Amino acid sequence: MKSKLSIRSHFDYLFEQISLFCDEIQAADIAQAIYFKLPAVEKKDETSAPENIPVEKLTEDAALSHCVKSFKDLFLDKKESGKVLTRHPGLILVNDPKGEIRNRLVEINLAKDAFKELVLEIANNDARFEAVHSAVPGLVTLAAYRKIHFEHTVPYSVRFTWMTKHSTKTLSKKAALDILQRSSQYTNPRAIDQNNWQSIVEQERLRVSSLSSSAKLRIRRPTRVSPEVNVRFSAKNRYHVSGALPFILLNPQKETKIGELKNYIREDTDPRKKEYNYLIERIYLEKINE
Repeated sequence: MKSKLSIRSHFDYLFEQISLFCDEIQAADIAQAIYFKLPAVEKKDETSAPENIPVEKLTEDAALSHCVKSFKDLFLDKKESGKVLTRHPGLILVNDPKGEIRNRLVEINLAKDAFKELVLEIANNDARFEAVHSAVPGLVTLAAYRKIHFEHTVPYSVRFTWMTKHSTKTLSKKAALDILQRSSQYTNPRAIDQNNWQSIVEQERLRVSSLSSSAKLRIRRPTRVSPEVNVRFSAKNRYHVSGALPFILLNPQKETKIGELKNYIREDTDPRKKEYNYLIERIYLEKINE
């Protein structure tokens, strides 16, 4: 078991590097700062995917202030939700002729990797949670893990979009039947009555029962959308990274096109339901073709 002192010392070094970076970025030659403020996630909405997300664009000093604060947003504090990480999409264009900010960012991301590696050496989830929160009370561990992405060359464009993610879980035929058995015991307000609900679940159960015992199944469940940064150099040379923290563009040039994060509005149709042939659409269960 990793000691409380070891976890604390790794975190203290990480936080020191982040603090130094925040001081340096505030004193640096900032060409442009943009911050896309998202609404806070309330506790009642932790497990649901939003229909829409309004975005408030901040610029100049207000944007830089929010960006700087976001890098230190590692603790639960008084947040309404502790399960959904606060996203801080934004962009800082900063001149870094000596490469000092770049070096600091490299060191921060190395420190994040070292801290994550140390924590994940604790195999048991409960033991890991206890160890981390005993060493660093109130820490949102995943927030400490997420890197600060940056680019030091000259891209054609830096744009923002919303990325639709989904969680994937493989399971056996027996595990799927167990899920359906538990479902039959639930009260479903969308059904006309409980008997009809149980009839629906029974039809689903028969569908799964007809599969061979060796059938491989998978649940592809939609999760909350998250902001993404798309960096493009050419049609074939491009990449995308998480927009959970502000993106840093070092030594920006005027020819780079800068985009904005628009309001998110979920489409009426789920494109995955067209792409995948679900065995049970209600729970996003599909059969894996071998």
